[in-house]
Amino acid sequence: MIKITVSIDVTDLKQAETFYIEALGCKKIRDQGSSMVVLGTENCDIYLQEKEAGTKPVVSSEVIRDYKRHWTPVHIDFLAENVDEVVEKILQLGGLHEGGETGDWGSIAYCADPFGNGFCVINE
Repeated sequence: MIKITVSIDVTDLKQAETFYIEALGCKKIRDQGSSMVVLGTENCDIYLQEKEAGTKPVVSSEVIRDYKRHWTPVHIDFLAENVDEVVEKILQLGGLHEGGETGDWGSIAYCADPFGNGFCVINE
């Protein structure tokens, strides 16, 4: 059996922990050393890892960590009963709301955490 977890690099572990718990409803599972926290959702663990900007993700990489707003084709979707309430919390805690869409299927908000990591909040 394979279990999926998500790892998110951040520059400030305490700020990230507060953001993901208060804005997105994650629960703290445990500290894992001094530079990692494990959070949980109903069906996935999230590992917040404190990594300095400008460091390499792997030794052989030419790419360095950059915490400006960025996009990746692999991202996290958070399902919520009330998207507007979650977006309000995201903004209060230093995140971004970058628009969204609404249709007969529900609504989606395009967001980012305070470290430039993009994610969506979608009606469940």
